[in-house]
Amino acid sequence: MASNKQLTARDIMSSGVQCVGAHQSLFEAAKMMRDLNVGCLPICGDDNRLTGLITDRDIVVKCCAEGVDPAAVQAGSLAGTLHWIDAGAGATEALEIMETHQIKRLPVIDVGKGHSLVGMITEANLAKNLDDEQIAEFAARVYAGTS
Repeated sequence: MASNKQLTARDIMSSGVQCVGAHQSLFEAAKMMRDLNVGCLPICGDDNRLTGLITDRDIVVKCCAEGVDPAAVQAGSLAGTLHWIDAGAGATEALEIMETHQIKRLPVIDVGKGHSLVGMITEANLAKNLDDEQIAEFAARVYAGTS
C-alpha cells in the first residue's frame, strides 16, 4: 500500500453514493437507507448539488421521538451544517476535517466536474487506509465526550 500522504480523498472513498432529494420525505429517506444498507444519505437539491446529510439517528431523534410523522417532513429540513472535501484533496486533509468537526462521514465532491458528489468517506474507509496511530487519534478526537 502506498503511503497515505500520497492517497487522495478519491482513493479512499466509497463510490456509488445515492442522494435523497431535499423534497423527499424522511419516510422515503428511511426506506432508501434500509434498501441501501446505509445509516447516512447525502441530501441533494433540485439542481442535484449536495445540500446536506441525514442520518438514521437524525430521523429517529429529531422526528420519530418527537411524535412527528416521517412522511410529513422533508429530508432537506434536517440538512444541518455541511462539511465536504474535494476528490483531489489528500486523505490526511479528509482525516483532519473529520477530526476537527467530529464527524464520521465526509462527502467527496469533484469540483472540476460541476461540483458533483462522487463518494463518501466513512470510518471504515479510514480504517482500511490509515495507520494505527492515525486511526487511534481519529477515534480519540471524534468520540471525545460522546457516549
